[in-house]
Amino acid sequence: MTAYDTVLFDNDGVLVDPPAAETQAAAIRDAFAAVGVDSPEQAHVEYLCGGVFPDGLRDIATEYDLDPAELWTAREEYDERSQFAKFRDGTRDTYDDVTAITDLDQPMGVVSSNHHSTIEFILDHFGLHDVFDTYYGREMTIDSLTRKKPNTHYLDRAMADIGGDSALYVGDSDTDVLAAHRAGMDSVFVRREHSRDTELTEAATYEVTDLHGVADIVGG
Repeated sequence: MTAYDTVLFDNDGVLVDPPAAETQAAAIRDAFAAVGVDSPEQAHVEYLCGGVFPDGLRDIATEYDLDPAELWTAREEYDERSQFAKFRDGTRDTYDDVTAITDLDQPMGVVSSNHHSTIEFILDHFGLHDVFDTYYGREMTIDSLTRKKPNTHYLDRAMADIGGDSALYVGDSDTDVLAAHRAGMDSVFVRREHSRDTELTEAATYEVTDLHGVADIVGG
């Protein structure tokens, strides 16, 4: 087994519970209402919940005669607000097995496609700042959509901060595995309940069911 000198983690679905679909959809509907659209099409709500890209965002904005930047700003603000609320009321939490990685010797970081400010909130809220040496999420801009995984942009920035020659990226999605391999890293796919049936485009270097499995790989 390779000895890894750096370990990076995705956030949602790896360190903390992923957001509920209904919570995301409600936040998107609130964002539409904030820019004057009271009855958005369900397909548009669903699109803005998931893998948004600039062209798709602009197409939706055009449907409602909106400025894409105005719609995106509202989307980001209401989405983040809903996430903060769910963490504060205990609906979303860290996974219990996060304790398995808190004492690993290697420098560690968080790299997520969630907002950078949301990752900062999570680390503060759960007292995890001292566990990780660096962290990156997306800026709340349309341009950031082109830099999210499987683009390696934020993984590369984290590695520039930490250094190291042999890195491992831990995620729970196909894009996490693809981003890791494109960045020249080995990957761990955490097959939790929500990702149990996920089909991967490329096989992960390792598959585990929880973070205890990650600790075994890194510590072993």
